[in-house]
Amino acid sequence: MHVAQESPKLPAVHEAWLPREHALHRPRHGGKQLTAIACALVFFVAPTLSWVFGARPSEIENHELAAFPSLADGWSFFTDLPAWATDQLVFRSGAIAAADAVSQGLFGEPAPLDQGTAPDAGPLPGLPLPPPDAGGVEDSGPSDGGAGYRRVVRGADGWLYYGYDADAKCSPVRPMDETVAKLGELREAVESSGRRFVFVVAPDKSTVVPEYLPGNYPGKDCATAASGEVWRKLTEEAGALDLRGPLRAAQQETGSPIYPPNDTHWTDEGSVVLTRELAEAVEPGTTLTWRSERTSQYTIDADLPPLLGKSGEKTNTAYDLRPDGRTDRTAAPIGSIDTPAYRVSVPVTGTVDEQVLIFGDSFTETSSRYLPGGFANLTMLAYPSVNSDPDTAAKAFADSQVVVVETVERAASSGNLPFLEDDFIASARKAMAARPIR
Repeated sequence: MHVAQESPKLPAVHEAWLPREHALHRPRHGGKQLTAIACALVFFVAPTLSWVFGARPSEIENHELAAFPSLADGWSFFTDLPAWATDQLVFRSGAIAAADAVSQGLFGEPAPLDQGTAPDAGPLPGLPLPPPDAGGVEDSGPSDGGAGYRRVVRGADGWLYYGYDADAKCSPVRPMDETVAKLGELREAVESSGRRFVFVVAPDKSTVVPEYLPGNYPGKDCATAASGEVWRKLTEEAGALDLRGPLRAAQQETGSPIYPPNDTHWTDEGSVVLTRELAEAVEPGTTLTWRSERTSQYTIDADLPPLLGKSGEKTNTAYDLRPDGRTDRTAAPIGSIDTPAYRVSVPVTGTVDEQVLIFGDSFTETSSRYLPGGFANLTMLAYPSVNSDPDTAAKAFADSQVVVVETVERAASSGNLPFLEDDFIASARKAMAARPIR
């Protein structure tokens, strides 16, 4: 009987050693893999070593440094780790400055550090960018759909403008007609409970001081074309208090722009204008006795340079505010109005004495030194709190006799306002209806 003999087995061969024409041939990547691993180790370990030797990263781009992710977060630990490592690069701000200097020297123009998707922050004290399915907040940067827009527009004589001023009008989150209709619903909910409602819009810097804008910039044509209709709908249909005229008048009186060159918020003169116009809207004639004079100057960080990876300062002039003509009623500025901030004082001639809620954004926060001068019983609350604590926001409505809603022009233009969501309007309506004012 013929017995088949087993063919001798070939020795095991690594697939990389097979002939290139062999179907199972796979090239080695060991060298590339080692290089990639070494780069990853440098990227993730360098921040820790820098910290050990005393170097500390600083906040840039106007957002808090990312915290080290927790292992309890599961796979999120790995996805969040790069953000932590990037933020912890000690010499990052120096590298950004060097890149800008090289660009200026070789190409005669600044490095395009403000292109691409905006970070999760807007100008100080701006607020986080919302997720796509959430209500919006004031001062959030251009959305992912804002391709081609700049976070910062560089104007003449070193002036900087916030790019979202144009993007908000060109790519609104909701149609202006819908925004106006929702504002009408909120107004009706407030007024049907016996309370009074005031809506005020803080103009964009590009609206009040456009003369330093460049001749051309992303969104210029569509934003310019939309601006007139946006303001018509806000003032005539939504009943907004229009600050453009008073701000320009104050600017003409002082002889200097009412917005700083490197900041998106107005100066103290703008804060005094807001306080005066709101007091007049709530109680006409109450400001006849008001007196206000310059007292000092102060310097603080500007909010637009960080969006370019830089730092900068602005110098403002502080004022007193004497509603009765004698007593200064200004207060210390409030660092945050993310939770209700109360300012209660003894009423004097020239103050509004009713319980007033100013439900606003960073312009309310910027003006918090002066608003207590016009209102003796005041609550200030940032409207993005609707996203995190809608019950507290609804209660603040119910606790007040007058509800003032303040928002910046760019947020109103885009419709990116969380208090226009149906759930919040219904919640606020219910809270106020349970405690009507008759």
